[in-house]
Amino acid sequence: MIAAQFDYVRAQTLDEALSLLAQSEDAKILAGGHSLIPAMKLRLAQPPLLIDIGRIKDLSYIREEAGQIRIGAMTTHYQIESSDLLKRICPLLPECAAQIGDVQVRNKGTIGGSVAHSDPAGDWPAAIIALRAQMVVAGSAGERIIDADDFFVDMLTTALEPAEILREIRIAGPQGRVTQAYQKVRHPASGFAVVGVAVNLQLAADGACESAGVGVTGVGSKAYRATAVEAALNGKALNEQTIAEAASHATDGIDANSDLYASEDYRRHLANVHTRRAIAKAIGG
Repeated sequence: MIAAQFDYVRAQTLDEALSLLAQSEDAKILAGGHSLIPAMKLRLAQPPLLIDIGRIKDLSYIREEAGQIRIGAMTTHYQIESSDLLKRICPLLPECAAQIGDVQVRNKGTIGGSVAHSDPAGDWPAAIIALRAQMVVAGSAGERIIDADDFFVDMLTTALEPAEILREIRIAGPQGRVTQAYQKVRHPASGFAVVGVAVNLQLAADGACESAGVGVTGVGSKAYRATAVEAALNGKALNEQTIAEAASHATDGIDANSDLYASEDYRRHLANVHTRRAIAKAIGG
């Protein structure tokens, strides 16, 4: 299908993009375009104006600063996948990036665009939640910071206001012994997550879990923190029994999706199985 008629502007700076966005409340930001363009072709989205921020170089970076990992919103999936810095201090992100789409998608798609889209089967939200990341959001009134747990509101809905742009993602640098993993059931047609589980564990010297971060995508209307799994892991020795018990709570309190590919019960089963596998993978089991 062909998209409805629209105007197009390529912003050179973030300030220019924010100014243009403030002038048209129905305008849309174009980052990598892998989510917005298909929606426009299907007439699910009909913005009168597209503001392309794809060439704002100041929004593409990966760096360690002030005890944090800072990632610009326009950083591509492939840049994250291939980052030596992230492989060393936050391997969950390269591992997650490597499982997104195909090579073409990873070279064009951006972490900011994906996170701001809040697809219920998107990969990044699970990792962002597990890492307890912060979203730095820019608007005409300045910047504000939104915690990951508050950022994803519902299906295709975030805490971003209409005239705001996600500028940066911040993650606390690793403290002590940290181990991470991402486990995904890939939809064979779309490549999206039927179920995806991101695990971020801080371990004590004896291998017990000091704190756990577990994000789940593909199951509900949005990615969510599996708080019952985290509670079952915190302070415990990570043996087979503890992991299995914790993983059994992966969908507690969640209304699971159901479609032609995976029923509600099947999704719950996959979430339990792959939460267990992600935890085991993280600790080298």
